Amino acid sequence: MHIAGCVWQEKGSGTEVVAAADMGAGGGGGAVGKWRVAVAALLAAAGGALNCVVSFVVFSFLDVLDMVLCVVYKLVDYAVEAEWKACYCSAAAREGSTAGAIFVPPAAAPGPKVVRLSPSSAKMQLEDVSDTLYVRPSVLSDATKKSGPAAPTLTVSPAIVELIRGKIDRAPRPPRHSPCWSDCDCKVCHSWSAASRSSHLYVHVQAPITPSGVETEDVVFIHGFISSSVFWTETVFPAFSEAARGRYRMFAVDLLGFGRSPKPADSLYTLREHVEMIERSVLQRYRLRKFHVVAHSLGSVLALALAVKYPAAVKSLTLLAPPYFPVPEEEAGAATQYVMRRVAPRRVWPPIAFGASMACWYEHVSRTICLTICRHHRTWDRLFRLFTRNRMRTYLIEAFMCHTHNAAWHTLHNIICGSASKMGSYLDVVEGKLACEVAVFHGRDDELLPVECALAVGARVPRARVTVYDRKDHITIIVGQEKLFASELEAIWRRSSATATATATAIH
Repeated sequence: MHIAGCVWQEKGSGTEVVAAADMGAGGGGGAVGKWRVAVAALLAAAGGALNCVVSFVVFSFLDVLDMVLCVVYKLVDYAVEAEWKACYCSAAAREGSTAGAIFVPPAAAPGPKVVRLSPSSAKMQLEDVSDTLYVRPSVLSDATKKSGPAAPTLTVSPAIVELIRGKIDRAPRPPRHSPCWSDCDCKVCHSWSAASRSSHLYVHVQAPITPSGVETEDVVFIHGFISSSVFWTETVFPAFSEAARGRYRMFAVDLLGFGRSPKPADSLYTLREHVEMIERSVLQRYRLRKFHVVAHSLGSVLALALAVKYPAAVKSLTLLAPPYFPVPEEEAGAATQYVMRRVAPRRVWPPIAFGASMACWYEHVSRTICLTICRHHRTWDRLFRLFTRNRMRTYLIEAFMCHTHNAAWHTLHNIICGSASKMGSYLDVVEGKLACEVAVFHGRDDELLPVECALAVGARVPRARVTVYDRKDHITIIVGQEKLFASELEAIWRRSSATATATATAIH
């Protein structure tokens, strides 16, 4: 693992200055310094204890609130759409959470599967579904349990097999294009409902305008959780040099369920579905044979899945804030639960951890948040413009608020948590079978995914170049330093092309 020295130097220099000041202050200064350290440690311990107590109270209340909201949404759904909608906090969700899908947990596999009936055919497809969707213990039960989390054990019954056969014989229902009453129906969020767009993701393509005399290369950009292609097109795309714009054909996708892409109500938003949509919408549609991949946060999981599936096609792999949490051996049987607790620790501080915890642990509370924010994102955009007097760009509102609760809920659990047992094997394939350059970037102040995630990737893939930016978090790793990051990407792509050319020359 290569760690960029310049990024760590600044913090090291600051430490040396503090140490030198303490030494220069003499014995008295040393005593004062020790007293300050002791006070700081005491305050930190008191703050941590207060955070635990307040968090217990707040999340106990949220446990009750989520149950109340479950009943409220069932009644409102039935009143507005004339149908009862199953949720994961009910027993019905264990048998089938969405139309055409039935949970079938295998006896030996680490996580449950779902038998999905494709609406376009009578084929049954086996999909990975994270058990964190329906196994989310309350705060009280977590506090009183005697041992670590255990993987849920269920068995397949003959009745389920008969039910599957009955669904195969039944005529498939057409996909639903009208949005749920609690989702936004604006032109941006619902532009996919046209028949010609419902089978492909929205892809923003920035191609060289004029022939540069140099063979063009392709780059695929994959955004993170509750984001969209705007995260790339409004930040690094304008920051690329003229030379890069004349050489690289860039594809920024809106993932399934986000931005302007389709948001099917009956999708489970599994890893397979996301990867297949990227293949169909980018790789196959635009005939990409070799390409660079740049991915942020959750998109790093999809980038690794693509790299494992197309090891000879990936020319370079750039991951920003990858959500990789090595699972301890004692937690291997409940890897998804372990990752859920790392991503969403059920703490009120820091605020980003509080937000992640509400989004991950509470199905109906998170739906209320989507109803308040995402469904009314146009109102929030207008208010933001009014208060800032149009002096600040509002593209991040579109980037972070144009999705449905169904998409966000399933993607969070099935990709972030559900990939817990896959990430290690993916990285092993990258190290053993991919010859391309691997670059990892992380912000030291990232409170959502700690910097240890990037260091763990570097430890698993020793040749990876790991760069840690001081005073940067999950978003400002790009936003605010677009020029710097664009130049980093251009350098990676140039090195990858030079290496490929040198290898080809040596072979011939």
